[in-house]
Amino acid sequence: MKTFELHLQGATQYERIEGVTRFVGEDGSGSFGIHAGHGRFMTALTFGLARYQRDGEPWQYLALPGALLYYVADRLFLSTRRYLRDSDYQRISQRLLQELVQEEEALRDIKHSLKQLEEAMLRRLWRLQAGGTGP
Repeated sequence: MKTFELHLQGATQYERIEGVTRFVGEDGSGSFGIHAGHGRFMTALTFGLARYQRDGEPWQYLALPGALLYYVADRLFLSTRRYLRDSDYQRISQRLLQELVQEEEALRDIKHSLKQLEEAMLRRLWRLQAGGTGP
């Protein structure tokens, strides 16, 4: 059976996995699969689980907070901030809920703080342009 290489790239981790026979992921249009020999392909994976299988082995699950997927010449590249990998669906589902959801909440808090800072800076600039003083 034809195989391809999977390159998992996180901000602090990297794995190269050879002998992958199939990959299943989900993007904004829905679920899709990739086999060896697939044409060049690029998409953005949604938050959640993807999976891959090596010949004769059980599925391996990947928990992702979204990722960029690029497939070319029998090499699949997944680039993401962070990923978790496990062969047990229940265990990785639980880890996804605990770890990645907490990370997403922290990012939302940071984005909210940045938005408040931006709004305060714009108010200050407006006051300065209007000739006013004050904070």
